[in-house]
Amino acid sequence: MEPKHWMAAAFGKHPGKLHRELHVKQGMPIPAGKLEQAAHSKDPALRRRAILAETGKRLAGHKKG
Repeated sequence: MEPKHWMAAAFGKHPGKLHRELHVKQGMPIPAGKLEQAAHSKDPALRRRAILAETGKRLAGHKKG
């Protein structure tokens, strides 16, 4: 059975790792162009992090409340 809060676990594993890999200061938004390039990277770990960030960006606008 999948955990109820799987996204919190997915985002909490390596906080700031994508910012460091893309050379963007912590707390600053990652530019869409850099995120798109990272999503098509040959490095599978970087690609997964970028795709997860894009997914989180889309889901952030659909918060329940």
